[in-house]
Amino acid sequence: MSDAKTRIEETNNANTVVLYMKGTKDMPQCGFSSRVAGVLNYMGVEYADVNVLADEEIRQGIKDYSDWPTIPQLYVKGEFVGGCDIITEMTLSGELDEMFDTNDVNYDKEAADRIREANA
Repeated sequence: MSDAKTRIEETNNANTVVLYMKGTKDMPQCGFSSRVAGVLNYMGVEYADVNVLADEEIRQGIKDYSDWPTIPQLYVKGEFVGGCDIITEMTLSGELDEMFDTNDVNYDKEAADRIREANA
């Protein structure tokens, strides 16, 4: 686990926003990963994507690192934010916008508003 933990910490420290997911941001391999990547992509967020299917050590390591059993997992400034359900709720409530604002993450505020309008 220590090698995986070191690699995860290095990735999180080198990138403001990181999504550990099944597949890539351009080709998600599961519906939950697709939903979170879709939100980030639509909002124009620059983020690193880590395909856990390509690395079994990271796939298990990220679960141990966060003490969260599922993937995808979103990190902002090295802090675990949550998985698909939490990100969906935060997007719809505006909490994700607030988190991005607080952490100086660039995103399209109008796109975030359109997501909320479409789900109202």
